Amino acid sequence: MTGLVVCVVALAVATTFGLLRARRDGRLRVLTEDEAIRLSEADLGGPLGERATLVQFSTAFCQPCRATRRVLAEVAGMVAGVAHVEVDAEARLELVRRLAILRTPTVLVLDAGGRVVRRAAGTPRKADVIAALGQAV
Repeated sequence: MTGLVVCVVALAVATTFGLLRARRDGRLRVLTEDEAIRLSEADLGGPLGERATLVQFSTAFCQPCRATRRVLAEVAGMVAGVAHVEVDAEARLELVRRLAILRTPTVLVLDAGGRVVRRAAGTPRKADVIAALGQAV
């Protein structure tokens, strides 16, 4: 009987964790002024966009990173003055630590000055990225 109770509790905890993670995955959250960080072209290894920059932290074997790359490249191509910069998280560990990147893909939306205004862990939806850009520019 004890084994059955342990199994049921473990299943309930795992299901709750999975549902919470699925709900938060890919959501672009607003950062407060205290959390805001500025990034430069030197930090990213690529040019910032005139109006905004979509920064994607990826790793070589990350399957969701490929889908994220397509979404961000498509949005950057649709909106004038927006750049998409992909950063290899394994090669830029100091930046990953500084920004507290815990998983890939992680997407940052930067305004024209390089200030991080939105952040998402996981693959964001195209509509969410466009909405975040609307608030960044």
